[in-house]
Amino acid sequence: MAAAGAGGMGGGGGGASAALGDGGVIDYSVHEAWNEATNVYLLVVLASLALLVYARRNKRRIMRIFTLPPAAETPPEPNFYDSVKKIRLRQQLEMYSIARKYEQQQQQPPKQTETIQLSVE
Repeated sequence: MAAAGAGGMGGGGGGASAALGDGGVIDYSVHEAWNEATNVYLLVVLASLALLVYARRNKRRIMRIFTLPPAAETPPEPNFYDSVKKIRLRQQLEMYSIARKYEQQQQQPPKQTETIQLSVE
C-alpha cells in the first residue's frame, strides 16, 4: 500500500516525491526547516520595521549619539578669539581716548594762556 501511495503522489505532484523518504515515509524535516526559515525571516522583517519606526520617531536622539558634542571642542577657540577681539577693541578705545585727550591738551593750553594773558594785562 505504501508503494502504491508513493507512486500515486509522485506522478501527480512534482515536488511531492522529493519530500518522500526511503520506503515511502514522508520526510517532515524539509517542512520543519522551511517553517523555521520563514519564521526567522518574518522575525527579521518585523524587527527591521520596528527599528525603522523607532528611528523615525527618535531621529534627533539617534543623531545626537553620532555627532560630536559642540560644547567639548568649539568653545576654547571662539572664547579665545572673542577675548582677543575684546582686548584689541579695548586697546583701540584706550588709544583713541588717549589721542583725543592729547589733541584736547594741545589745542586748549594756547587758548587758556591767551585768556590768562588777556586777563592779566
